[in-house]
Amino acid sequence: MLRRLAIPAFVLCSLAALAAFLVPAMIIQPFKHQAPDRLLLAMQVKEYAPAVSLVAAGLALLMTLLLWRRSQRWVRALLACGVLVSVASATMTRLNYFEWMFHPVTAGGFEGAGASKLAGSEMVMAVHIGADARAYPIVQMAYHHAFNDTVGGVPIIVTY
Repeated sequence: MLRRLAIPAFVLCSLAALAAFLVPAMIIQPFKHQAPDRLLLAMQVKEYAPAVSLVAAGLALLMTLLLWRRSQRWVRALLACGVLVSVASATMTRLNYFEWMFHPVTAGGFEGAGASKLAGSEMVMAVHIGADARAYPIVQMAYHHAFNDTVGGVPIIVTY
């Protein structure tokens, strides 16, 4: 009876650990529409993901230990893969993987308006201080989210 419950429990725990990592990662992406209700779901899952994934990975490991001895070689391989996915997911929920997607620009390259390769319909954020002006393409700012710059001798941070 315990063995019959251990297999579905193992699968459920492995999937819960994986979902704790993947739900926020798949919803919060650059250049992708993010509906408010989906974004709220992603942020709620992200908040509880470290605890949920750790418990799920621990339970998956426990189920693996219960099933290992009497399992065939192919079942052991699946159990090992499930534990690996669960532990990797528990690790990923503790990392700020959004920084990997939304990394700041360290050194921007600027060119004159005449040399720009932007389409006429391209949206930009513009800053004009004194005699100095800059335009920051929205498509780049949406990906990077922050850019430190100096315009007209004034240090600024441009964000989107």
